[in-house]
Amino acid sequence: MSFQVEVWGEYGCFSRPELKTERYTYDVMTPSAARGLLDAIYWHPGLRWVPERIFVLSPIRFASIRRNEVLSKISGSNVSSVMNGADRELYLCAKDEIVQRAATVLQDVHYVIEAHFEMTPQAAPSDNEGKFCDIMRRRLARGQCYVQPCFGCREFPAHFQAWAGGEIVTADPEGERDLGLMLYDLDYTDPQNITPMFFRAALKNGVLNIPAPGSQEVLR
Repeated sequence: MSFQVEVWGEYGCFSRPELKTERYTYDVMTPSAARGLLDAIYWHPGLRWVPERIFVLSPIRFASIRRNEVLSKISGSNVSSVMNGADRELYLCAKDEIVQRAATVLQDVHYVIEAHFEMTPQAAPSDNEGKFCDIMRRRLARGQCYVQPCFGCREFPAHFQAWAGGEIVTADPEGERDLGLMLYDLDYTDPQNITPMFFRAALKNGVLNIPAPGSQEVLR
């Protein structure tokens, strides 16, 4: 069974991996970002969300902003050492580490995400698709989430609700737009060698069709 979830917010940033220092967003939400947003609403080890289509309801608009970031992060090895009794610093001095960087982000973001879920080997014997569907419907109706959903960055929160039904009118119902190679997701099969996956993305009539996992359209 597929769910249609309407999501919207003031800004969004789905960073292109080839541009790290100055963030530059993709034109549209990526499949991995859509999956992460659905996980924020309802995550369970017994299921995995699989986005199918993203409907773009607002015109694609870009905005340039400047953001304060830090140059480094607290080392995981330092944390482990302190837990084992070592005397090391576990803080960052924002005054010394802060840096201002430009970012090109999306403005007035509004989508409908169409997705289904698949059962995983971690599902308990009492878990089933009907149970998960009922829980997801209730969470959407009540506006419940585990963490605040966001559009790529934590400072860009996303509002959500179940799509009310009926025809989905996109911002470009008769256009076609080649988006080039887009990040599909990350393959964590080998934790020591996490592999990015890409696909050739295109907006057709305002809809981004996402290939199925394992499809030949997904490039590694």
